[in-house]
Amino acid sequence: MDKERFDRQMAFIREIDKEKLIKRQSYLTDCTTHENDAEHAWHMAIMTLLLKEYANEEIDVLKTMSMLLIHDLVEVYAGDTYAYDQEGKKTQKEREHKAADKLYSLLPEDQCEYLKSLWTEFEEQKTPEAKFARTMDCFQPLILNDATDGKAWKEHGVRKSWVMKRNENTHLGSEDIWQYAYDNLIEPNVDKGNIIDD
Repeated sequence: MDKERFDRQMAFIREIDKEKLIKRQSYLTDCTTHENDAEHAWHMAIMTLLLKEYANEEIDVLKTMSMLLIHDLVEVYAGDTYAYDQEGKKTQKEREHKAADKLYSLLPEDQCEYLKSLWTEFEEQKTPEAKFARTMDCFQPLILNDATDGKAWKEHGVRKSWVMKRNENTHLGSEDIWQYAYDNLIEPNVDKGNIIDD
């Protein structure tokens, strides 16, 4: 064993435990607490395993799951930016790039480069895996918001136009999942007044 390498891996492993402390705006299905980033990542990884058959193109499932498990780790330093926080979005990319440099540099160089490349691939949204991962990243909060009768949507006065803008590329990973989300999660919540129709 290369002890220096192992020590760096352990430092990273300890540091990313902080992801469990990053609260998101979506509530867990029991409506008592907000989901954290680690729970979000776990949920999407399982969803990918189950829903891969609906991808527009064949995907490498392990790569897609890996992307989803690491893509929000930067929020350990950058914090979570709510999907509909327009002010926060102005500085999100800069904050997250700095956080990626800081966090992944804890690892041995080869692993640093690999995880940063996965993170960059997710951000660029060009490969089938990145597109499907983005679909999961947009679909999962819709599921939780629907399951909680739109609790977070109502708290933030979320408008249909915001939801549609947020999901403008969801179909690129899966037309089937996007259609399901629109028909079963978005429109019914607009009809119930959980999402403001504009």
